[in-house]
Amino acid sequence: MRRPLIAGNWKMNGSKADSVDLLNGILAGAAEIMRADIAVCPPFPYLQIAEQALGGSAVFWGAQDVSNETSGAFTGQVSAQMLADFGCHFVIVGHSERRLFNAESDDLVARKYAQAMAHGLTPILCVGETLEEREGGQTEAVVARQLDAVLQTSGVDGIAKGVIAYEPVWAIGTGVTATPAQAQDVHAFLRGRIAAQGQDVATRVRILYGGSMKPDNAQELIGQADIDGGLIGGAALKAADFLAICRAGDQNG
Repeated sequence: MRRPLIAGNWKMNGSKADSVDLLNGILAGAAEIMRADIAVCPPFPYLQIAEQALGGSAVFWGAQDVSNETSGAFTGQVSAQMLADFGCHFVIVGHSERRLFNAESDDLVARKYAQAMAHGLTPILCVGETLEEREGGQTEAVVARQLDAVLQTSGVDGIAKGVIAYEPVWAIGTGVTATPAQAQDVHAFLRGRIAAQGQDVATRVRILYGGSMKPDNAQELIGQADIDGGLIGGAALKAADFLAICRAGDQNG
């Protein structure tokens, strides 16, 4: 049985005070979540706040991106070792906003995934198609290409050490959500593609849904056979909403 994971991606939101309030709100309700994992991914400047607030609790913390380089003259980048120094457990790689706004290629994302893994972090690999790609019948081809880049670099054993997040680009921040059936179809496809290289890995790896999951649709989405939780955006910025989604994960754990 795969243990559900609910991970909050705060994106570029909040302040020091906001972060403390949000973390305290999450901690206040996290103790009742027994059958699901909880994680938060704040902006880089607030990782120390997360470490201080969450240390010793059952809530994991992580980052929203990582460099593909170990160290050196890479101004503005943050290495996997630096994230590990702040106690990060997870790191998001290949988020659609990074692929779009920072022109991150599949190869670059695969190298970031490998860097994270090499330093003991659990990468959350984001894959997903645009609206144009979905309407053109390219969904499976797109997510297969994005997944295959990591399989080729890190192998199926590398996939076993990470988490996959299917995030249809057309459903991120738009209020539009893939239907449970649409999401399940893509999750099943991804699991099947992994199974072709390692059935045991495919059975164990967690695949999250990341497209406008909210308290009112979380239960139905997470209840699908191949959906193992959520990578939460907007709803992760309100403790009550985030915890409601965590409870949905708990009920499916």
